[in-house]
Amino acid sequence: MRYTSVAVAAALTLLTVATAVQGQRGEDTIDGRSMALLARGRALQAAGNLDAATDTLESALAVDPRNRGAFVTLAEVAKTRGLPGKAIRLYREALSLDPNDVVALSGQGEALVAKGAVARARENLARIKTVCGKRPCPEVAALTASIAKGPPIVTAAAAAPAAAPKKD
Repeated sequence: MRYTSVAVAAALTLLTVATAVQGQRGEDTIDGRSMALLARGRALQAAGNLDAATDTLESALAVDPRNRGAFVTLAEVAKTRGLPGKAIRLYREALSLDPNDVVALSGQGEALVAKGAVARARENLARIKTVCGKRPCPEVAALTASIAKGPPIVTAAAAAPAAAPKKD
């Protein structure tokens, strides 16, 4: 009698844990709706509709925040818009999901070069070479060329906004 209540409590705990673990999705499974939104976002990006692409890709991430491809594509859109800082953050999110994603490492390296952080871009290049090993990776050549080119030169005339004409 003394052990019956303890045995029932242990059995209920074991049953609860077993059903909770069984109901979880696998780590590699990304929601199909999120993948469909990703495909639509890439099509919009290719068509040049960056606002709609951003909205669609953000929806894909709302459906499934583990969609690494959506982070990478959003970062590419940010780079296209001339926002390397935002692109770096989005690539970092993708790399938090898979630290060995060579596309994200290369894209982040190119965005780092655009911001002037060439030393950190070289670190990304070393990581890509480590991940790729002996197999050829086009990302190595792309990042090497970006590092060799260096950060964009911003002149004072390009950095200063044009003065607005005065209204009388």
